Amino acid sequence: MNHLAFNKKNYILLAIGMVIVILGLILMSGSGSTEDFFNPEIFSARRIKLAPAVCFAGFIFIILGIMYGGKSDNRE
Repeated sequence: MNHLAFNKKNYILLAIGMVIVILGLILMSGSGSTEDFFNPEIFSARRIKLAPAVCFAGFIFIILGIMYGGKSDNRE
């Protein structure tokens, strides 16, 4: 009589997706520029190309985790 919306595999896929998104946000972080100092690191390929792609992949993984149907078990 367990009628949950997600099963164990859905929660695992969601957790993996969240970890990937958090990794992308960590890759995006760093020091910024101020009025007195310009930091050219804000335009690095890691921050403007790699990190958003990693976050996007994480969000796709989360969507797949939500949409995953798995094996339907209709025994009652």
